[in-house]
Amino acid sequence: MSRLLSIDFGRKRCGIAVTDPLRLVAGGLTTVATAELISFIRGYMAREDVGAIIVGKPTTLRGEPSESARYLEPMLRQLAKAIGPDTPIVLYDERFTSVLAHKAMIDGGMRKMARRDKAIVDEISATIILNDYLQSKQYSDLNK
Repeated sequence: MSRLLSIDFGRKRCGIAVTDPLRLVAGGLTTVATAELISFIRGYMAREDVGAIIVGKPTTLRGEPSESARYLEPMLRQLAKAIGPDTPIVLYDERFTSVLAHKAMIDGGMRKMARRDKAIVDEISATIILNDYLQSKQYSDLNK
């Protein structure tokens, strides 16, 4: 089975998380500068088998596209072109992931200075997106 990769997209940097090959556990991989995202994804996919890319969909509390959604669209087109048609790109609701990431950092005992590192927050957010996606797929498979 192939891995799933998730992206918490940001204008400056993107958090990246991946699953194990059996798609049981998601873990943070890294944070990359947004300008280097496509190149990083291509390189990662050359080394690892990735079955789908899950991208956090920025929405407001009302479920409407947020301000940052307009920056995501061009990147999605570039990414689709770079990886080809065989790897699906799935948009998944990312509401509250940054809040949950901060809470996880506090609950995990991370010091205040470390919690200010936005790169860590982005990586944890990508992990939360991927874990939520995995859980949603698990529950939808149970209801079939």
